[in-house]
Amino acid sequence: MGDMQQVDATIEASPQLDMGEVVALYRKVGWTAYADDAVTLAAALAGSSRVVAGRVDGRLVGLARVISDGATICYLQDLLVHPDTQRRGVGQALVRAALEPYAAVRQKVLLTDDEPGQRAFYESLGFRETRDHDAGSLRAFVRFDG
Repeated sequence: MGDMQQVDATIEASPQLDMGEVVALYRKVGWTAYADDAVTLAAALAGSSRVVAGRVDGRLVGLARVISDGATICYLQDLLVHPDTQRRGVGQALVRAALEPYAAVRQKVLLTDDEPGQRAFYESLGFRETRDHDAGSLRAFVRFDG
């Protein structure tokens, strides 16, 4: 894995993406449900409010996408960082770039794995679990079909 120093990634909004490299990235991080259906993945990317990509020496090492109405809610749908560049600043740069146009949007939401590193990462970016919010009781619901 080498040392864990920061990586100088180029972050680009609305990038030109080759679906082969996108599918390879989704597969590399284990998101096979997306990788196994490239047509649906391409439609999801095209329908997103914002997509940002991270590249190191031209190689796609990360991607984030947002779905939003631009006024009241912003959903960070995907954040992927290639395993050999994780924990080196790429994920934080992607999240910041993905959310940049939504600074005035009050509600920013995401759904992620129940893994301690995920919690610490997102908390470092200002996210908190719904149960940790002080403003009354708050619940989150999700439904997966298919």
